[in-house]
Amino acid sequence: MNITRENIDALNAVVKVDIAKADYEDKVEKILSDYRKSANIPGFRKGHVPMGMVKKQYGKAVLVDEVNKLLQDALGKYLVEEKLDVLGNPLPKPQDDLDWNSDEFSFEFELGLAPEFDVKLKGKKAITHYNIVANDKMINNQVEHLQKQYGKIVSQTEVTTVSEITGKFTNEEHAINNVATLTLDKLKGKTNPKKFIGAKVGDVIILKTKNLFNEDHDFMTFLKVSKDDVANVEVNFEVSEINERELADLDQDLFDKLFGPKTVTSVTELKEKIKEDSEKQFTQQGDQKLLNDVTEYLVESTKFDLPAEFLQKWMQTAGEEIMTEDQAKEEYEKSEKSMRYQLIEGKLIEEFKLQVQFEDLKAYAMEMIKGQMAQFGQMNPSEKELEDIAARILSNKDEVKRLTEQLMSQKLLKLYKEEANLKVKEITYDDFVKEFYS
Repeated sequence: MNITRENIDALNAVVKVDIAKADYEDKVEKILSDYRKSANIPGFRKGHVPMGMVKKQYGKAVLVDEVNKLLQDALGKYLVEEKLDVLGNPLPKPQDDLDWNSDEFSFEFELGLAPEFDVKLKGKKAITHYNIVANDKMINNQVEHLQKQYGKIVSQTEVTTVSEITGKFTNEEHAINNVATLTLDKLKGKTNPKKFIGAKVGDVIILKTKNLFNEDHDFMTFLKVSKDDVANVEVNFEVSEINERELADLDQDLFDKLFGPKTVTSVTELKEKIKEDSEKQFTQQGDQKLLNDVTEYLVESTKFDLPAEFLQKWMQTAGEEIMTEDQAKEEYEKSEKSMRYQLIEGKLIEEFKLQVQFEDLKAYAMEMIKGQMAQFGQMNPSEKELEDIAARILSNKDEVKRLTEQLMSQKLLKLYKEEANLKVKEITYDDFVKEFYS
C-alpha cells in the first residue's frame, strides 16, 4: 500500500491511496474460505461447495468490503502519523470508472486543513466585566415580596390597587377558559387596571388582549394561549375571589422560616443575606456576558482563512439529510462564526494546557448534586451519598460530555479573567437588564 499527498494550498490537499493485490488477497481468501465451510447452496453438501462458485457469488462483495476497510484504516493512521489537523472528514473523489475486476486500486480524498494562526487574548481595547450589585431598592422590594409570600390572606369585598384577584378568563371562539389569579401590576397601562378597581365577586370585566399584559409570556400564564394567537380579541374575566395579603412581621419566626433557626436574627442581617444570595446569582449573569463578549472579541480579532469550498462540499453529505449546494452554502454562513471560535478555543486549550481530569469532573458533579439537594431541603448529605450519585451520573457518556463542556467553559472563563484586557464596571441589576436585555 502506498499513500501520497499533494498540497493544493495551505488549506486544501489531496491524498492518494494505492492498494495492491497483496494488501487484501489473504484476507479476502480467508473470508471466502470461511464462507465455503458454512454456505448452504442447493445441490452441494455443506462445506463442499466449489470455491469457484463461492467466489462468483460472494467474491466481489467481500473484495469491496475489505478494500473499503483497508482504505479507512490506512487513511485514519496516515492522518494521525502525519499529524494533519483536518476539518470535517476526508471526501472521496468520485470514480465512475472504478474497475473492481482489477488487482490494484487507487483512491483519492480531498482534505480541508485547519489554518495556522495566533491568538492574542490581550487586546488594545479593554472588555468590560460587569459586577452586578443588588441596590437598596431591589433589596427592599425583595423583603416586601417575602413578607407578602409569608403574610396572611385576607378576603376583600371589592378590588383595590393591592388586591389579588381570582377569576376566569373566557373567549369561546378562541377556546379560552382558564382560571387565574393576578395582581394589577401585571396589567399594562392605566386603563386596564382601572377596569378592575371597585369590582366585586360575580362581576364580569371586558378586556382587549391588545396591550393587556406588561410581559408577553403572561398571555400563556393567564390565558393559556400565546400572544400571537390572540393579538387583538375580546376576553371576559369573571371575578370569583378577591384577597389582600397582609405583610408578615419581620420577626424571628419569619427569619427562621426563610433560612433556618437563628441563621438570621435581624432585619439588617436579612438584607445582607438577600444581597449576598442575589449577587451570587448575578455573578453568573455577569460571567456569561463576559464569556459572550470575549468570544465576540476573539472571533473578530483573530484573522485566518478557512477552506470554505471544501467545508460546504463536506456539509452536503455530513448530516442525516443530503443538502443542495445552496443549502450547504447557507448552512456554512450560519455556522462559520461558531467554527472559527471552536478553532480558537482549541488553540487556547492547547496553548494554556487546559485539561479536565476525572477528579475535577467528580468534584464538579458532587458540588452540583449538593446544590440540587439543598433546593429540596437536604442540607447535609453524606460524602458517600454524593459519591454514589456522582458515580451513576458519570457512568453516562452523554452526561460526562455535558459536564466536561461546562467545566472547560469555567476554565476558559478563569483564563479570560486572568489573561484578557478587562475593566470592571459596577452596575445595578435593573440597569444591567435594561442595557442588555430590554
